[in-house]
Amino acid sequence: MTNNILIEDQYKRTSLFEKENVNYLVRVLKRFNTVPKINNINIITSTSVPDVFKIVPNKSIIIGSLFLNEPVLALVYLRYGIEWQLWYKALSEEKDDTVLCDIAAFEVTRIFYKLLPKDDREKLKGLDYFLINLIKSDKDLDTESLLKHEELQAFHGLNSTNKVFKESWKPIVENLAKPTEYLLMSGGDLRLNIDEIDLLNKYGCRPFPRPDAFTFASSTATSVSNFAFDKTDKVRSILIKNSLKNDFKKATIEFSELLKNNLKKIFKLNDECEIIFSPSGTDSSLQIAAITQIISDKDITHILVASDETGSGVPAALKGCHFENTTALNYPVKKGDKIEGFRDIDLIKIPFRDENGQLKSSLQLDNEVFNAISKTNELGRHVVLHIMDQSKLGYQSPSEKTIENLNSLENLSMQIIVDGSQLRLDPKDIQNYLNKGYIVTITGSKYFTGPPYSGALILPKNVSQLIHSVKNKLPEGLTKYYNHSDWPKSWCCSNDLSDGYNYGSYMRWNAAIVEMDRYHKTPILYRNMGIEMFCNFVEDSIHEAAFLEPIYGDETKTNSYNSKEFGIRNIRTIFPFFILKDNKVLSVDHVKKLYVLLNSDLSNHFEDSPLEIIRLAAQKCHIGQAVNVKYGNDFQSAVLRISLGARVISESWINRDISIYFRNIETQMNQITVIIKKIDLILNHPELLNE
Repeated sequence: MTNNILIEDQYKRTSLFEKENVNYLVRVLKRFNTVPKINNINIITSTSVPDVFKIVPNKSIIIGSLFLNEPVLALVYLRYGIEWQLWYKALSEEKDDTVLCDIAAFEVTRIFYKLLPKDDREKLKGLDYFLINLIKSDKDLDTESLLKHEELQAFHGLNSTNKVFKESWKPIVENLAKPTEYLLMSGGDLRLNIDEIDLLNKYGCRPFPRPDAFTFASSTATSVSNFAFDKTDKVRSILIKNSLKNDFKKATIEFSELLKNNLKKIFKLNDECEIIFSPSGTDSSLQIAAITQIISDKDITHILVASDETGSGVPAALKGCHFENTTALNYPVKKGDKIEGFRDIDLIKIPFRDENGQLKSSLQLDNEVFNAISKTNELGRHVVLHIMDQSKLGYQSPSEKTIENLNSLENLSMQIIVDGSQLRLDPKDIQNYLNKGYIVTITGSKYFTGPPYSGALILPKNVSQLIHSVKNKLPEGLTKYYNHSDWPKSWCCSNDLSDGYNYGSYMRWNAAIVEMDRYHKTPILYRNMGIEMFCNFVEDSIHEAAFLEPIYGDETKTNSYNSKEFGIRNIRTIFPFFILKDNKVLSVDHVKKLYVLLNSDLSNHFEDSPLEIIRLAAQKCHIGQAVNVKYGNDFQSAVLRISLGARVISESWINRDISIYFRNIETQMNQITVIIKKIDLILNHPELLNE
């Protein structure tokens, strides 16, 4: 075929590259970055046959120049072609099974189309192309109906003699014939769904990279990085190949165990610890409620420290109640109802703030914790103490001394749970907790900036052995929440749970572990210096901005002087602040509105302004979402947060070059300056807050 050239080598001054089209084309090509990267597959454009779309197995994808005149159309077709090539490579020696490639590629492309922005889908409405028409069809296209579409086979021209969809393929297609960005938002709850305009979820982030935003939102949630997305996308390809070669169930279990072993390796945990993945931190609380119930026959009291700074669904989960109207396995339930099989428990909440909204002193919190445990123990109940190691606003409680003083209580039956969900901990901190027999809850989605909703429990040896020895079963209602595969293989208590696998949870954890691994590859000296350097700058920047008022005071670095060693838990890395306009604090609604505006392109509001202002308004800035906090004793306001995330360090450490490392951190410090300037810009245009 003549006049065929690689797409990367093509740039001619056609109408496609006129000024008004370039930005649109760039946006489409950025989305193309989420398409799998396959070695030795060339994408070739044809000018001699402008309407051609042809897949040359294991070699290339030929696409006519007419497609490129409609970039979204080309994007969808190329997504199909590359996915087809991915599955064809995975077939190994069974190259006659191309019907699997046809069906899997279509399923992936159909989901990919649904994840396109509404404006992009609108551009495909008037086009008459087979693949687009099939995707947009209202018909329920099952496997059998897709087998009848010979047009799919015509794309590659292979006349397969095997046109039967094998039963062994079904779980592979159901679980892995999905774009990686879709997997990263599945197996959680509705809060992971993205809107159809900006493609942002409830937390203001995406399930695919968003490099155009300045991101310091690790206290809430973060869009997945390019690095972690590419690694996770590659894992999906490997899992497809392994599932076809070795059996889906075997490949999945091996993957789950590999993730757990990698997590143990990163935090230097011994093999006798058990790790249980969960779809979210709240799901981890439900797992704790279930575990506590099967290991103790006593009446149970959960004492929840920092109840005002934990997830909103945690109290319900600890009581064994539904905390949303849909479970992670997509079962409809009624929020607030008791889950089948859970018995009644008591829950004592110990908030960080008093009824006036003022932060309690460490001594007051310690006394409340000790008194609550003493009274509960006198009643002969089993105590489950939930201690907080880094809340969403950066606080810890109770003190280690108070926990030591609990040894003075006679006949105390107690299990301590460490809420380390922010995971602003070093390996030695987790090891220390486990050595004391504490259960630790973590997530990969806060400090380590993995995709939101990656929770886990780490159980010490003594707890794991106790659970292994009991004959009680987990509450039967948990079949709607977890699969048997989510729990340790050696435990009998989980045998009656559902079959199946939560690939969304696995993939989110894979992305998080990728971030953890590269973070810990930064030499510890430079890592710690970078943390100090960045955090000092954020603290000073907030203090210097007259319209920002930090809610932390002299306690900012108090803990760091209590330890001879530097530790991430001993330095403030979350910086919450009130926002003032004319020396008056903003209302909750205005703070929440400002949060959204910060994370949006506002340049259309400043078209007649100087270029510098337009650029500032256009910059998307994602920081920690609003947390309601009283200002003074009476006015209900909210704070926003700028937080250190692991990527500040790992993305700065390049080619083991120290000078570049510190320069890169300075670049991110400059981004903090831009964020604060944009807050000021919004405050100076109050009409934006009132729209």
